[in-house]
Amino acid sequence: MPDTQLSTRSRNLPRQWLIGLLLFAALIILLWWFWPSKPDSAQMGGGRFGDMGPVPVRVATVNQGDFPVELKALGTVTAYNTVNIRSRVDGELVKLLFKDGQQVKAGDLLAVIDPRAYEIALQQAQGALQERQAQLRNAELDLKRYRGLYDEDSIAKQTLDTQEALVNQYRGGLKSLQADVATARLNLDFTQVRAPISGRLGIRQADVGNLLSSGDALPLVVITQTLPIAVMFTLPEAELPAVVQQLRGGETLTVEAWDRSEKLKLAEGELESVDNLIDTATGTIKLKARFANAEELLFPNQFVNVRLRVKTLQDVTLMPSAALQFGATGTFAYVVDADDKVQLTPISIGASDGVVTVVEQGLKPGDRLVQEGTDRLRSGNKVEVISDKPAATETEPTTAERKRAPRAE
Repeated sequence: MPDTQLSTRSRNLPRQWLIGLLLFAALIILLWWFWPSKPDSAQMGGGRFGDMGPVPVRVATVNQGDFPVELKALGTVTAYNTVNIRSRVDGELVKLLFKDGQQVKAGDLLAVIDPRAYEIALQQAQGALQERQAQLRNAELDLKRYRGLYDEDSIAKQTLDTQEALVNQYRGGLKSLQADVATARLNLDFTQVRAPISGRLGIRQADVGNLLSSGDALPLVVITQTLPIAVMFTLPEAELPAVVQQLRGGETLTVEAWDRSEKLKLAEGELESVDNLIDTATGTIKLKARFANAEELLFPNQFVNVRLRVKTLQDVTLMPSAALQFGATGTFAYVVDADDKVQLTPISIGASDGVVTVVEQGLKPGDRLVQEGTDRLRSGNKVEVISDKPAATETEPTTAERKRAPRAE
């Protein structure tokens, strides 16, 4: 039995070696087939036998125009004035003369508190005032008589002095009662709740029939001034010199407010003020912009994306940011010549908004740049331009597209 197993094993050994040699030969053939003969051929997508033809690309054209340099930040919409409307007297709320969210003007009547108790208090104060006025007139007449009698030496000086003191007492009491009348009239006026400022009302916190007090924690309603409105935002201290330089030169800096997705421009205003100190904890400084908010798209406490336009570069060379390439030697672009061959061209760039980049050196208006398909290119490669029109459209973005891009560096 052992002899049989040994003979079987000896017969299987050459077969295993043969299978191993065949697999090894197949691996060598595959490596030889797919191993590139030149770096360019691998990049061009060819195999061992070289070039597969021109590389399909999309191109964009270099243009010349104006470029707005903008700084981006997150901002919070802030009302110029916010007033909590509370009752200044105690009483029952008998009328509500506004709707939630209504726009009101300063002095508009908003609510009425039951005035009857305050009308009665005013009448009592007026009655006491009239009584004191009558007493004062009678005392003044007596004083006049006493002076005549004293001149005739008919009464003592003490009697005249006593009457003069009584008149002064009535005059002092008269002023106090006049103040009581004014207080009662003022309280009566407070039963009519009026808007102290112009603005938009919030949602009311009380209904008709509720008892209101001057000490209530919740206001009857809140008014916020939304026309105009302000936006507070911060900028890094490194960007402050460019802003201050423009302000000291008397320039008015434009500020735009965009929604969170940066697809809708909500309002356009101007920079109003810069804070007088830098926050040492964050290294930023606060700025305040003023917006007319005519369309009322800005609401207090709303978060917005702010674009502060520092300056506008005139007649500069512009290229699409998608065509910008980065390498070990710096920035470059693939320029397509008249023979549809690409040349690697080093360039110097300036400000960018993520869609368009300012070219300082290396390109001129009219140059065609490879925008898509750059990963398979080498300098001198032949290319096939798939479509110039879509790429050309991308090189001339609208103002809105530029403003949706990241902040200019």
